Amino acid sequence: MVDKQYQILKRQRPWRDAYFYQKSEVLYQMTYQFCKRFLPAYGDRTVDQMIQAARSGKQNIIEGTEDGVASTEMYIKLLNVARSSIQELREDYRDYLLSRNLVIWDSSYERYAKMQEFCRNHNRVEDYQPYFNTWSDEEMANIALTLCYMTDAMINKFLISLEEDFVKQGGIKERMHSARTGYRQNKDKELELLRQKVTWQESEIERLRALLLRHGIKE
Repeated sequence: MVDKQYQILKRQRPWRDAYFYQKSEVLYQMTYQFCKRFLPAYGDRTVDQMIQAARSGKQNIIEGTEDGVASTEMYIKLLNVARSSIQELREDYRDYLLSRNLVIWDSSYERYAKMQEFCRNHNRVEDYQPYFNTWSDEEMANIALTLCYMTDAMINKFLISLEEDFVKQGGIKERMHSARTGYRQNKDKELELLRQKVTWQESEIERLRALLLRHGIKE
């Protein structure tokens, strides 16, 4: 077993536990149902684009977390890809509302505060699924917009901490070098202590021999 101080692969929090992953999963399931209910089944490329953007956001979080065990650089890169996909999805929902003269809920809208509170406090698909077939297109699109903004902000906050960690600890090459150097240095210290111990033992043997001779005792 590798000593923790020489550990190269980083321990990552399970991706299913990350709130931004959970919200991205909600976005994927919600987008699939939204397209199925409110967009044409054929002839509209927006359907494929929205579903693919939602899937890309979710999948790149998973892939980034898995790859992040070995590479912080790849983790950062894939989370940025996830952000880009979610931002693309956000614009698709915004375009849908604008092109159909529906309301984009803002802080002045009467249901805005309750929507924000619901989205902030609920992260799992099960919390939203009962409403997938009852929300209107305006309701569903505004809730999806809010989730896009929240998920993007959460990933961005996490990326800042990853980048700070990378600056302090470096990537896998730096960790490998540090582990090898630390291991060699510790082994050199252990070897030096053994040499000192042997030297002391040899000195002690000579001292005891001299003491025996002074008392006329031969070995």
